[in-house]
Amino acid sequence: MIKRPYYLNAIKIALGRSRVVVLTGPRQSGKTTLARNFCSPDSPNYFDLEDPVHLRLLEDPMTALRGLTGTVVIDEIQRKPDLFPILRVLSDRVPLPAKFLILGSASPALLRQSSESLAGRQETIQIDGFSLGEVAFENMHTLWRRGGFPLSFLATSDEDSFSWRNAFVQTLLEQDMAQFGIGSSPVMLRRFWTILAHYHGQTWNGAEMAQVMGIGATTVRRYLDILEHLCMIRVLNPWFENIGKRQVKSPKIYFRDSGLLHLFLGCKTERLLRDHPKQGASWEGFAMETVLHAIRPDEVYFWGTHNRAELDLLTMKEGKRHGFEFKYVDAPAMTPSMRIALEDLKLESLTVVYPGTRSYSLADKIEVKGLGAFV
Repeated sequence: MIKRPYYLNAIKIALGRSRVVVLTGPRQSGKTTLARNFCSPDSPNYFDLEDPVHLRLLEDPMTALRGLTGTVVIDEIQRKPDLFPILRVLSDRVPLPAKFLILGSASPALLRQSSESLAGRQETIQIDGFSLGEVAFENMHTLWRRGGFPLSFLATSDEDSFSWRNAFVQTLLEQDMAQFGIGSSPVMLRRFWTILAHYHGQTWNGAEMAQVMGIGATTVRRYLDILEHLCMIRVLNPWFENIGKRQVKSPKIYFRDSGLLHLFLGCKTERLLRDHPKQGASWEGFAMETVLHAIRPDEVYFWGTHNRAELDLLTMKEGKRHGFEFKYVDAPAMTPSMRIALEDLKLESLTVVYPGTRSYSLADKIEVKGLGAFV
């Protein structure tokens, strides 16, 4: 059993101060397991809307929910959006007999409904798959290879893990993405996702993608937006600074889960990943997600200029700017680009993250740290 103290503590604190707590995140990321720490699935306070019995119980939601006390859990709430106005009424009672922990796969519809109906009443926590801090540093290569979805990471073999990810993607294509009504077949959507894997770590070129796919640029952007809303893709926007240089204005694309990236790249084993030309870009995305999970910044960007000065990750936290570079090498060295980024962006610090374990200084405000330092 992998313990997840950060999320357990975050949910506990949120339930203490908010009337409704919303857990969002991709399917199979562990939301239900976390919720069961606050309400047993055998309790009358627990409703799973994928269970037909529970769905029938909530056909008259006011009657079913009004008499409950303590913490009430409602899982897969996106299957019954008419519950949101009811929850608003129930969460406004004084005194308040019950608080609500509601779970749903991330989607624009879910977030819009909760924010509109429960404005001022709810707190949202996004749940991701396992992080390096949760599985321990010695499991770094397994986590990188298989990704953070619990059933993928904990599979008995790489082949079982790969098979689980393949089935997961197929379910997502046939069910979750269909709800957006985009009128495209799962085959077309899978092709888009597969081509997108080769953009991982690169700037987005919608016109080029549209040409490759043989569809319109608007449709291609809609596909990308859906994957971003489902927490499958991170669209990392560029930062603009008035520094008198031509700066990159297109976003960069990253798969948020390295295991899904490796599925679409066909890297079933460690050897295939080691020999793949996207190995370095894959590790960059994996390390970036690890760092973001550890430091939890307020805002994130990348920065680049047309004379090839760049910064992989620019974070804003408590009004301060920190930069990060990700290098899949044994011993990162100083580069002119690092000095330019430090000066032009007025960074508090620039950290070069690599797979090793030693930490050392390259220059004033520029440090090299192994990824394990962020665990």
